[in-house]
Amino acid sequence: MTYTISVAADPGAAYMPIWAPLLAFNKTQAPHAEGVAFALTLTNDGDPTVAGGLWALALWGSFYIGLVVVPQDARGQGLGRALMKQAEDEALRLACRHMWLDTYAFQARPFYERLGFEVFGQLDGPSPIFPRYFMQKRLSGD
Repeated sequence: MTYTISVAADPGAAYMPIWAPLLAFNKTQAPHAEGVAFALTLTNDGDPTVAGGLWALALWGSFYIGLVVVPQDARGQGLGRALMKQAEDEALRLACRHMWLDTYAFQARPFYERLGFEVFGQLDGPSPIFPRYFMQKRLSGD
């Protein structure tokens, strides 16, 4: 068989066809390879439009936080802390051992540190974007 590499016109539509065979393989190697997705949304005064929120994936005892967004005009009101607290509650409910995320130098490292996250890895590069920090918060004694 001959394969051709092409740039996908719609990367979002290409995700599932790429992911499906890897997920199928993972399921042969380890249970529950699909993980458990979790999301919290922020809306404003009855407007159903999502203005921010948190998206995470629990997988094999690890709770990965992929997105945390609080609208600029709502920052400093405790919404980020509330999102992270609800995410931690969900991680504990799912018996996860730790939570982890990544953030860039211009984003929210100090915020996550105030919540108990510590850097476990770093990628360097040109400022102001880099470094990129990989952070975790242990939820149990391991």
